Amino acid sequence: MEIRGLSFGYDRARPVLRDIDLAIPRGSVVGIMGQSGCGKTTLLRVIMGALRPSAGEARVLGHATGRLDSQGLYAMRRKMGMLFQFGALFTDMSVYENVAFPLREHTALREELLNDLVMMKLHAVGLRGAAHLTPTELSGGMARRVALARSIALDPSLILYDEPFTGLDPISFGVIVRLIRELNDSLGATSIIVTHDVQEALGVVDYVYFMADGRVIARGTPDEMRESREPFVHQFVNGLAEGPVPFHYPAPGYEADLELSVS
Repeated sequence: MEIRGLSFGYDRARPVLRDIDLAIPRGSVVGIMGQSGCGKTTLLRVIMGALRPSAGEARVLGHATGRLDSQGLYAMRRKMGMLFQFGALFTDMSVYENVAFPLREHTALREELLNDLVMMKLHAVGLRGAAHLTPTELSGGMARRVALARSIALDPSLILYDEPFTGLDPISFGVIVRLIRELNDSLGATSIIVTHDVQEALGVVDYVYFMADGRVIARGTPDEMRESREPFVHQFVNGLAEGPVPFHYPAPGYEADLELSVS
């Protein structure tokens, strides 16, 4: 995937992404990080073709997404897997049917072969024994793993993760991190992890792009990001209260709010 000079805004008065350049080679796991509201998820939507660039170009799997018609977008997305922030499982379907859904939609496989593929994907995430359960019977970590199995059902070339670590307990987090790395490498895929959970992501990614205010302000390996002296990156990686991102929201003088006289 390659993005050059990309900008996007819902209107001229609200630019969200500004002049973004990045390149993601085949087979890598790349993190796109930054605080909430910096444009990470919007960038992910541009990558999947849900939003068209206002300027510049996003080339994904060999296609300029802004030039694709509906049929071209669907064909491109068939080669992509998506793990949504909270799984987005179909609550009226069993675990089995959730994973089978993309196979039923995009293939004409015999039921016996479809069954084998679903069980293989569930086995890969450790949940073959939960095939008969419904999403309401799963823990948060289990639901995320089922969603991961569904996202790889078609053996995608590109897997997108939107905040995959949110709300997970330490055990579930460890499982998801391991699965992201192992599935990417075993499938020969490329993975993009959008997250603000820096320490968690730095342990699994090969390369990092840091975003702030709709721009890429830093890039490098996890070790380079840990050692970065760029003020925003240093504050974000180390969880510091003081830095370019202020702790206090802009307000009048404290004394004025407390009606204190200043001598």
